Amino acid sequence: METIASFEVDHTVLKPGIYLSRVDHGVRTYDIRVTVPNKEFLPNPAMHTVEHLFAVHARNGAMGDHIIYFGPMGCRTGFYLLTLGMTDGEAVDLIRETFAFIASYEGAVPGTSEKECGNYREHDLVAAKEIVARYSDVIRDWTADRIFY
Repeated sequence: METIASFEVDHTVLKPGIYLSRVDHGVRTYDIRVTVPNKEFLPNPAMHTVEHLFAVHARNGAMGDHIIYFGPMGCRTGFYLLTLGMTDGEAVDLIRETFAFIASYEGAVPGTSEKECGNYREHDLVAAKEIVARYSDVIRDWTADRIFY
């Protein structure tokens, strides 16, 4: 079996940040690395809440039509954002702005009823806000020219 591109990234030196993971047929996949791999892992309830808030906020914004997918990494060290027709700078700005939105969010988390979500009981807004606030400090001055591994 051939090794896939994401397994070729050296996780022993990878730091939190925003990286362009791959480009397939115009779809750009961004690695939103929130923690240092193999050192710290994100709790599932917080990741789930970030996923809901990011998806709702970003898809309802000006770049909503360019978002293909946003979701957690299986290794629980960050998230993937897939876009189409969005520049790297626009993606970085969207991530920064959406994480700032989540860090200051108050109220009910959208899409968390039994009807709307397959795991509606597993959410943690307090932890989600702490995670994105800390990460927002990391990416405050991040620019599109820094997105390459």
